[in-house]
Amino acid sequence: MKEPKLNKMVLAQTSSFPIGLAIDRAKGSYIYDVDGNAFLDFTSGIAVSGLGHGNTKITEAIKQQVDKHLHVMVYGEFQQKAQIELGTKLTSLLPKSLDQVYFVNSGTEANEGALKLAKRYTGLTEIISFKNSYHGSTHGSLSVSGNESKKYAFRPLLPDVKFIDFNSIEQLHEISEKTACVIMETIQGDAGVRIPSIEFMHALRTKCTETKTLLILDEIQCGMGRTGFMFAFERFGITPDILTLGKALGAGMPMGAFIAPFKIMNALSNNPPLGHITTFGGHPVVCAAALAGLTVLEEEEIIKNVEIKGAFLEAQLHHDNIVELRRVGLLFAIELSSPAAVQKVVEYCHRHGMLSFWFLSCPESFRIAPPLNISHTDIKKGAKIIIEALDQL
Repeated sequence: MKEPKLNKMVLAQTSSFPIGLAIDRAKGSYIYDVDGNAFLDFTSGIAVSGLGHGNTKITEAIKQQVDKHLHVMVYGEFQQKAQIELGTKLTSLLPKSLDQVYFVNSGTEANEGALKLAKRYTGLTEIISFKNSYHGSTHGSLSVSGNESKKYAFRPLLPDVKFIDFNSIEQLHEISEKTACVIMETIQGDAGVRIPSIEFMHALRTKCTETKTLLILDEIQCGMGRTGFMFAFERFGITPDILTLGKALGAGMPMGAFIAPFKIMNALSNNPPLGHITTFGGHPVVCAAALAGLTVLEEEEIIKNVEIKGAFLEAQLHHDNIVELRRVGLLFAIELSSPAAVQKVVEYCHRHGMLSFWFLSCPESFRIAPPLNISHTDIKKGAKIIIEALDQL
């Protein structure tokens, strides 16, 4: 296999050491570079391409909408069939209380909107988040993220934000009648796949209800079937006051959403009106793709096999160099002895035709999040490459 080429470009780079694959096309569970090399995608573009690449039902829905119309007006001013159909479908899958959807352009904007909504509805400013959390990279989302190494250069950030330990029932006393909202990833993703206990989740829900604090659950990474449930909160038997979605929601297109009961969401429509504004949120082409993605998830019964496939992959990843393997559905964190070991494994996988990736807030682990409809054959192939990489340590 040829070494991937890294060409200097006019595009701004997010770091000085990008992977640098020059992409030509992608299909199914594979990405192909301009030299014809195939890479098994074990990251799904960081949990975005949950149905793999080039799904014909999704691309056909996109083409049909393109022929109808593209952007026609800022979000909320016109009635657009693609938006209404997607909103209707999405809310039909959720608890009845979550009946109002606000479509935006990304997960971080969904969290921005949710934070604004909580402050507007409650009239309070205190926000509680969790250590090692990740909610996005804009100022508000960064303010409630728990990774100081990504925040220090951009201070001052949003005031009145407190951080408590994830999965600690003892620290829930920090939530009070002065707290506008608690924001939490239902499954902490960037912290290295940290799964809270059912007891903690029930205690959190109870505490927020008692103090009239809005509970925001961020399922930007762990939603849309990734954990073996359409929404990760379903596994805990609770319902958030506000739910945020992104990544896989758009079925490969850029989309986010925050969802809440009408009585809460309506607060953004008055005093002042236009409490949240987005030009391209709910773009009709993106909505058409997202609706097709939801339809595929349901009609092909993909989610019911997520846990089966996750367990199948986990069973093949036994190795003495693995310190700990954390998994929920098809979301994995594989912890090694050091960040240097992670670097070697990820680079080996890339050189041998498989894409894995790092965690920002958990450098001693690497991530795996393959497409939910990946074949068992490709699971075995990817597992074999990982084991070979671990053998090199």
